[in-house]
Amino acid sequence: MAYRGRIAPSPTGYMHLGHARTFWAAQERARANGGKLVLRIEDLDFARCRPEFVQAIMEDLSWLGLAWDEGPDLGGMFAPYTQSERLDRYRAAFDILRGRGVVYPCTCSRQDVLRALSAPHQGEEEPVYPGTCRSKNLSSPEITALSAKTKVSWRFRVPDRAPIAFQDLCFGPQSYEAGRHFGDFIVWRHDGIPSYQLAVVVDDHAMQITEVVRGADLLMSTARQILLYNALGYSIPQFYHCPLMTDENGARLAKRHDALSLRQLRASGLSPEEVRRMFASPRTPAEQGT
Repeated sequence: MAYRGRIAPSPTGYMHLGHARTFWAAQERARANGGKLVLRIEDLDFARCRPEFVQAIMEDLSWLGLAWDEGPDLGGMFAPYTQSERLDRYRAAFDILRGRGVVYPCTCSRQDVLRALSAPHQGEEEPVYPGTCRSKNLSSPEITALSAKTKVSWRFRVPDRAPIAFQDLCFGPQSYEAGRHFGDFIVWRHDGIPSYQLAVVVDDHAMQITEVVRGADLLMSTARQILLYNALGYSIPQFYHCPLMTDENGARLAKRHDALSLRQLRASGLSPEEVRRMFASPRTPAEQGT
């Protein structure tokens, strides 16, 4: 299959330098492979996503020098390219998972999970789910009755202690253990919205993405997504996780770093070429001998 890559920003703020560098890497890999680059807007965080950020993303990335072959502004054979317009596709995939018995209803909140673990959670990774709702085996009428009186999400049942390994094209061999590095994870939220994990798997498959280029903070998400690819019977793309850009304190760049947003850098008078010179990629782990 011909190379197909993608860039998938979330319009919750202005594009910062770290994401821009990752998207630039995605473009360069697509061009080097003579392939296509897809722009997909991941706007399922309805509380934080705003239309003005969608427009700003496309303006700022175009100013930087990125050019995509398919997207919300260009169309393409896999339209729509905005996730909020693709909810029926996610629902269909969720129904497949439910029909295959690999998901189950869960009434636990994040705080319930933390209390069950009897320990505070640190960092951005979600805590390993302790399995509180895993063995309830509710019937469909019981699930309907439960949903009428409380918030019910759906979790993917990870195979206990199963190894998930993949070859990352930047970081090399990766291996995780289901149930130890991560637990049963949410695929369908109580408000009727798919999780990030399910939505990107459905979209990357539907849009025939052959290589996913994204930040190294999503390495463990890739292990979860491989389980979803297998459960849905999808072919698994290749993965290239870029090293993260950090600030002077070693914290990874985020949208809170407004001074390093493309919009602010552009307003300060920098040229696209000057901004791209700021990308100076750190050496890959293989090049560092680690």
